[in-house]
Amino acid sequence: MTTTDQSFSAGKENGALIEESILPTLNGQRPIGWLGYAWIWVGIAVIIATYSLGASGIGGGVSLGTVIAVIALANLAIGLVMVLTADIGTEHGLSFAVYLRAPFGVYGTHIPAVSRGIVAAAWFGIQTYLGALALNGIGEYFLGFENWIVWYVVFGLLQIVNTAMGIKSVERLAALAAPAIIAISIWMYFTLEDLAATQGVNIWTYQATGEMSLMVLFIANMSFWSTMAVDIPNLTRFLKTPSGAKSFFSRNRNVFLAQLVALPVTQALIAGLGAVSFIATGNWNPVEVIQGEGQGLSLVLLLALVVLAQWSTNNSANLIPSALTFVNLAPRVINYRIAVMLAGVVGTLCFPWQILNNLFVFLGYYGAFLSALGGIMVADYYILRRRRLNVPALYDVAGQYRYVGGFNWAGLIAWVVAGAIAAWQSQYAFFIGFPLGLMLYFFLMKAVVLKNHPQAEIESGFSGAYLATSEGLSWTHTGQGRFERLTPEHAKAESLQREDL
Repeated sequence: MTTTDQSFSAGKENGALIEESILPTLNGQRPIGWLGYAWIWVGIAVIIATYSLGASGIGGGVSLGTVIAVIALANLAIGLVMVLTADIGTEHGLSFAVYLRAPFGVYGTHIPAVSRGIVAAAWFGIQTYLGALALNGIGEYFLGFENWIVWYVVFGLLQIVNTAMGIKSVERLAALAAPAIIAISIWMYFTLEDLAATQGVNIWTYQATGEMSLMVLFIANMSFWSTMAVDIPNLTRFLKTPSGAKSFFSRNRNVFLAQLVALPVTQALIAGLGAVSFIATGNWNPVEVIQGEGQGLSLVLLLALVVLAQWSTNNSANLIPSALTFVNLAPRVINYRIAVMLAGVVGTLCFPWQILNNLFVFLGYYGAFLSALGGIMVADYYILRRRRLNVPALYDVAGQYRYVGGFNWAGLIAWVVAGAIAAWQSQYAFFIGFPLGLMLYFFLMKAVVLKNHPQAEIESGFSGAYLATSEGLSWTHTGQGRFERLTPEHAKAESLQREDL
């Protein structure tokens, strides 16, 4: 058995930080390959709000080809940020909220993590509402029954059950939904192009009179996925990862196709549909356009696209992140399945049908604070700790990540200040929040915090004893609050032994 000296016995309060769903995933507990993860991201990227991103560019005087290219490049840029933060999951098997105990403290983590959790829950509500409207249309066509509230409840429960069944169930849905979404989206494009042609409009040469800055369009599209850029470890902790892979590229090889191809290509194409819809009709939402003119099977197929798109996005991008932050908030009383249900309730109580009326204000402000959070994470994980983490201490209320009363004020101050300045200039949010959060956090940690709160992984000279996957080991909770690094074989045996107890 291979272990490190990084283990501890739980004190009286340590159980408050431990729950099975937020423990590090063992290397043998990661079932998703590169294709499954890519399908998940195709499903995530197809959401109704994406259509408006393309239409905003067209309305601002940018040509269709340029709009698609800028949006693809913006999502490639945010995809690169995701590749960086993904390593927290592939190396250590940690969820987003648990990792934030390092830069924010074992209690301070709740402030940014729950903020993200509530936003994710609100997005669940928005997506479920849009899906319910589509189901209402299908129900009216086949059953003559119309009541979107009933469909909201039914659709919400279906998603909650699917997500509660675990990551493998989420992957199966994505593998089913993604090809269907692509096929129906292609059909939508040709339908809209024909509609424009009947009006004598060439969608590829159309030029509006606006004067939108390409930089504004670029940054707005980066901010759109700033949520997933910070909490991507929630997904990557389930990706198949070669044990002992010291190379960053080898360790994260199952990340690249999704983040650098599936996301930018899908996002650009879906935004392009919104742009084409705007050119053809003046309405950015192609679903409304075709729904207004469609009938019979074509209408049902369109509405099925809406349902699949909302469902596949909600599982991975909203319910899982939200649930894990709620588990992290109170591990003693909230398990994963309860947390998924709680996310659904919170998302509904956010009154998502009202948020839709102010969607881009909502996107701009929370995107600003999440961009700052991304900068803090990169500064903490790569610059300060050089990918090393004292993982057992993340679950120890009296350990090194307690800082002052459980709060790391360097992280909180950097997040609030950088996020507020980015929100003040929200059209440039990501380019302000990310570097400012990074620099403020690094300066405050070096100048103040590290002098008074030494961090074992840094003091060790960045020893390999604070790595996991790249050392061929997994952080393993062996019971009674003790953690050890074990080989995959021993980790699996330990896990089976605990299940039998």
